Amino acid sequence: MKVVVAISGSSGAVYAKVLLDKLSVLGKQTEAVGVVMSENARINWELEVGAFNQDNFPFTFYSNRDFYAPFASGSAKYGVMLVCPCSMGMLGRIATGISNDLITRAADVILKERRKLILVTRDTPLSLIHINNMKTVTEAGGIIAPACPSFYSQPVNMEEMAATVVDRVLDLAGFDLSTYRWGE
Repeated sequence: MKVVVAISGSSGAVYAKVLLDKLSVLGKQTEAVGVVMSENARINWELEVGAFNQDNFPFTFYSNRDFYAPFASGSAKYGVMLVCPCSMGMLGRIATGISNDLITRAADVILKERRKLILVTRDTPLSLIHINNMKTVTEAGGIIAPACPSFYSQPVNMEEMAATVVDRVLDLAGFDLSTYRWGE
C-alpha cells in the first residue's frame, strides 16, 4: 500500500504524531509513505507536541510546494491519503477542488482516481459551511473521520486517547493492526 499523510494546520498535532508512530510500526504493510505538512502544521506540532524532527520517522517528507512529489499524479498509484488533523480551511479547499499546494493537489488526485481519502477533522463547533463541505467531500468519495476519541478502552494519557482515533482511521485505511475492539 502506498500512503500519503498530510498534516494540516489544525490543532491536534498529537493525532499526527501518533499516526506517524503507528505507521512506523506498520511499515511492512506499506510500500511507500509520503508525508507533507503545511506551514501551520509545523508551528502547531512545536506548540503542542514539542520539537519536530522528520528524521525521527522512516518516511519521505515533501514540501507543500513540491508539485513533483509522486502523489501529485494519479500515475504513481498512491491508494490512500490521510489528512490528520484536517482543518476546516483545508476541508474547504479540498471540497471545492482548489489545488494550490501539494496537500490539496494530492487530495484532488486521490478523489479523481476514486481512491481512499480520509479526513480527520478537528474543529468544533461546526458551521453550515463546514457541514456542507463535509457533505461535498463525502459525495465525492471521501471519508470524514472526526477526531472524536473513545473512552471505553480507558486511555490513561493524551497519546492513548489520540490512538483511539488513529486506530479507527488506520482500520478505515485498510491496515491490519492490533487495537482495542469492543466486545473482545
